[in-house]
Amino acid sequence: MLHLQETKEGAIRVPQSTYTVVSNPVSTAHGSLNVLFAGESQTRPGHRIGPRVYDYYLLHHVLSGKGRYHCQDTRADYEMRAGHTFLAAPERLVSYVADAENPWRYRWVAFTGPDAAQLAVFAGFDELRPIADTAADRQPARLLSQIMSGFRVGGPRAALTAIGCLHLLLARISGELEGTGRTDRRLAGSEERLVRQIVHYLSTQYAEPVSIQDMADTFGYNRAYLSRLFKQHTDMSPVTFLLKLRIDKARLMLRERRELTIEQIASSVGFSDPLYFSKQFRRFHAQSPSAYRASLL
Repeated sequence: MLHLQETKEGAIRVPQSTYTVVSNPVSTAHGSLNVLFAGESQTRPGHRIGPRVYDYYLLHHVLSGKGRYHCQDTRADYEMRAGHTFLAAPERLVSYVADAENPWRYRWVAFTGPDAAQLAVFAGFDELRPIADTAADRQPARLLSQIMSGFRVGGPRAALTAIGCLHLLLARISGELEGTGRTDRRLAGSEERLVRQIVHYLSTQYAEPVSIQDMADTFGYNRAYLSRLFKQHTDMSPVTFLLKLRIDKARLMLRERRELTIEQIASSVGFSDPLYFSKQFRRFHAQSPSAYRASLL
């Protein structure tokens, strides 16, 4: 259904706003990958979400219309149209707004779990590139619809169906980009490809005793050059990026793994010294890890 909206140029037809969300009827709180809910919305003109942070991954696929997606942490801003997908990662401050004249309609899915971060990386998403373009491929939209349908039907198979569709969805997005060569065109040059490799390396090795020199040796570049290049593209050094990544992971574990001690969480995210971990956590969040955990009760 359409309704009229007055602009300086006169009346235009815009779709009537709708909103539907369906939650997973099966409790999967202890699984390695948990699909939480899925939905679809035809937004109002100028409809804004955020700035806000999520404690799960939230993937949106644009069906029609357009809007803008903004990542506060990296200060990156993207115009998103039909066929585009954007992924909001946990604990990242993001906002997105529908176009004032041609507001977007999108479907979304929320997921979490120990395997979620690795799955997002394998699909091609990372800190610097939280977007993808699948052009005219209709399969991502169909898979999101199947997740919603499975949740509506319910039953013990709902969670498994959703996990299967999510894997296929991310594989489809990744395969489309690789098959058409869009990934290389989007990255636009060897320097940005190298920065993306650094992000991937640190995002997958953060729990290990990583050193920037070891990383430089792995890629075959001078450490100073890598650090300078990375800061040019991200406004932070590799050391700061790694530290922030570890603190973000620790913050998530403080919320979700209450059976673990502060020392165990520190070790799990790559800190060998619990006191140094507490000092750095306070630096980023103005409170100690134990105080943060207590504030959640």
